Amino acid sequence: MHILVSGTNGLIGSALTPFLEAAGHRITRLVRGRARPGWGEVAWQPEAGRMAPQALEGVDAVVHLAGESITGRWTADKKRRIYDSRVRGTQVICEALQQVVRPPKTFVCASAIGYYGNRGERLLREESRAGEDFLARVCVDWEAAAAPAAERGIRVVPLRLGMVLSGSGGALGQMLPPFRLGLGGVLGGGSQYMSWIALDDVVSAISHVLTTDSLQGAVNLVAPESVSNRDFTKTLGRVLRRPTRFAVPAFAARLLFGEMADALLLASTRVEPAKLNASGYAFRYPDLESALRHVLGKPLPEPKPSVETPVL
Repeated sequence: MHILVSGTNGLIGSALTPFLEAAGHRITRLVRGRARPGWGEVAWQPEAGRMAPQALEGVDAVVHLAGESITGRWTADKKRRIYDSRVRGTQVICEALQQVVRPPKTFVCASAIGYYGNRGERLLREESRAGEDFLARVCVDWEAAAAPAAERGIRVVPLRLGMVLSGSGGALGQMLPPFRLGLGGVLGGGSQYMSWIALDDVVSAISHVLTTDSLQGAVNLVAPESVSNRDFTKTLGRVLRRPTRFAVPAFAARLLFGEMADALLLASTRVEPAKLNASGYAFRYPDLESALRHVLGKPLPEPKPSVETPVL
């Protein structure tokens, strides 16, 4: 397939493009600014609402991953950038899709499990209702921005991503320094559910989505095993062989991170990958400890040799 990918410098995009190329697909990168001749790039200007429809001619699928990072204190300007980079960026691509003579067959667009909001212990599937906080509203509008592509007859698959585990970035990358120093601990009460997925499974699942025509509409990209923040903390400490005694109370998280603390750190989102499971996708790292050991390069400890009692 010929696949156009945005966000190729991000955590997921930088892993996805070589994975797809190794599988024999032709990749064209959608880049801001000026495209470099001979590098397989085409330019767009999402902030200005500009993208040449010619960039989509001859493309079999689009994977749209670009968006402002959601980490950091959510000032009014930061929230505007989070919203516009996702919603307006998706709109710009879909406007270009409307003008293509032979449009791509598939449009895969990033979304997030923030769609569901803070839902306690409720098990959430793709048909579950949306939440009501800022991040939920962003995700609802983000997915809605892809509707014109579906109206054109394109198979549209918004990917509701959980926390992506990678040793080189993302949320886990920010957790590692204090945990490695033995300063990691439970956030808030620790009972809130965390839905996660290993980066290797993200890129493998996206490839699966691209080649599985039966998958349409929102798809939860999370591992089968959601865990509480307390269990996540204990498992990460065990993998790193570090204590996890320094709890962070909810009020302290709110003082440090503001609104983001309630939306990302203290919210409970227990999500099931129902559509992926039904489609036959086999997770490489279905449990948290194996995923953390893989992304952090921490093999299982060698079993202690058994001591045989001498026979007298």
